Amino acid sequence: MLEAGSRQRSQPAPPHVVFDVLADPHGDQARPWLLLLDDEQPPQLIDAEKPALIVWSSLWQKRPDARIRFDLASDGAAGTQLRWTLLVEEPMPDPSLLGHLRKRLNELINANLRYTFGQ
Repeated sequence: MLEAGSRQRSQPAPPHVVFDVLADPHGDQARPWLLLLDDEQPPQLIDAEKPALIVWSSLWQKRPDARIRFDLASDGAAGTQLRWTLLVEEPMPDPSLLGHLRKRLNELINANLRYTFGQ
């Protein structure tokens, strides 16, 4: 698979908490964060190695081949360094679609998820 994008940011919660939320994104009904658009679908958990790795199936009907990999590590304090990586099969999405996919991941992970932890 080809790496189509990646971003690392900190999350205020510890790795085991972030792992649990990513492993079951709809598990906490009181704090919903995986708010999908009409052209998106809930991910399936493909791989998990607690507390350091999660791999999701595609969120996008247009790119069912896509995978989202999450690498989690302690930030040295109480939080998590979380990197998402978008992986796709060839051909690489056109620039417009690729920009949309990257932006959505960034919104979901580095905005929506982060806000559920109070940041």
